[in-house]
Amino acid sequence: MTLQRILVIDDNPDLCALVVAAAQHKGIDCIAAADADTFFAKLTLDISLIMLDLVMPKVDGVELLRMLGKQKCATPIVLMSGVGARVLETAVSLAKSLGLNVAGHLRKPFRIAELEAFLEPPAESKKNVRKTRNVVLREDELTRALLRDEFILHYQPQIEISTGEVIGVEALVRWQHPVHGLIYPDSFIARCEEINLIDQLGGAVASRALSEIAGLSGERSKPLIVSINVSAHTLLDLSLPDTLSNLAHKHNKNPEEVVLEITETGIVRELSQTLDVLTRLRMKGFQLSIDDFGTGYAMMQQLRDIPATEIKIDRSFVINMNNKSDRVMVLKTIEIGHELGLKVVAEGVETHDHLDFLRTNGCDLAQGYLFSKPIPPADFSAWLANYQPMRLPEKSEPVPAHLI
Repeated sequence: MTLQRILVIDDNPDLCALVVAAAQHKGIDCIAAADADTFFAKLTLDISLIMLDLVMPKVDGVELLRMLGKQKCATPIVLMSGVGARVLETAVSLAKSLGLNVAGHLRKPFRIAELEAFLEPPAESKKNVRKTRNVVLREDELTRALLRDEFILHYQPQIEISTGEVIGVEALVRWQHPVHGLIYPDSFIARCEEINLIDQLGGAVASRALSEIAGLSGERSKPLIVSINVSAHTLLDLSLPDTLSNLAHKHNKNPEEVVLEITETGIVRELSQTLDVLTRLRMKGFQLSIDDFGTGYAMMQQLRDIPATEIKIDRSFVINMNNKSDRVMVLKTIEIGHELGLKVVAEGVETHDHLDFLRTNGCDLAQGYLFSKPIPPADFSAWLANYQPMRLPEKSEPVPAHLI
């Protein structure tokens, strides 16, 4: 969508004049405000981008973000400031935590080209292509969906970075709703947990994944490893290790070729009971992956206590590796994982620069749109048949810590 009108707030009139001139050069209407009262008076529904300075007298930018969050403002926001990069990145995190749509940030003094990058028509981001549906889900509707086998799986490949070979897939559940079409898990997982259907759904997902994985492997000499997400609620089920072991045996799948992904934010609850289940799963041969690593609580304790075989770097760190703090998180996660004898998987790999950094610094596996989005089984089989390992550059020296 082309930008129609921009609202910039900054107490520096010269900077406001610069932004106004750059916008007008692109044929975009731009309004400037020097204080909070003027800003909110000018913030109308036709504003398609906000450019907001953090450091201002009286009401500063952080206070404005808080006010915009309370108003549930959906307009994209570009944060501007001459403060240190770490403070600016923290402000971005704060804005996102308030539910605001952060389009990016500019550190003063910035070049005209950097400003103009935000004035171009925004290309549709790969990570935003899926459409969300505000569907009210009734318990009977979800129960019926399970009975009718309406939950399907899409598969995303996992690539061994050192060789470029496909070694596994992550199975991601979707609901093929008869009326609303394809519904993504963030719309129904929490509801299934709330009404105690999550164990039933998890069982259906595991059964389907183990059933379909043989067909996905094609004529490969080595079977694909399949990663399946497990709810924190399900980890409290003491019968889970036996249930999954029986499922694996039924579908002739070696448990060592099954990775159970557990979200870091969920495994701190009921720790003793969860450790009981996780320990028995490992004893039966299943691999365990700590998903979304770095986004939860007490992550060092989790790494110490959980018998994990793998950690997954959350995509939010990978796609933002242009920020120093995110880059450090990625690098240190790789180092910590390897020191503990764990494989490290990076999610959200979208560019060759992402892949090159991960390869240079020894990350084991990658998944993301650079290779493929999650796709249905038939499409995945066709993709796998045509996949050619990417030609990788010669491995360079790891990035020294002082240069990160």
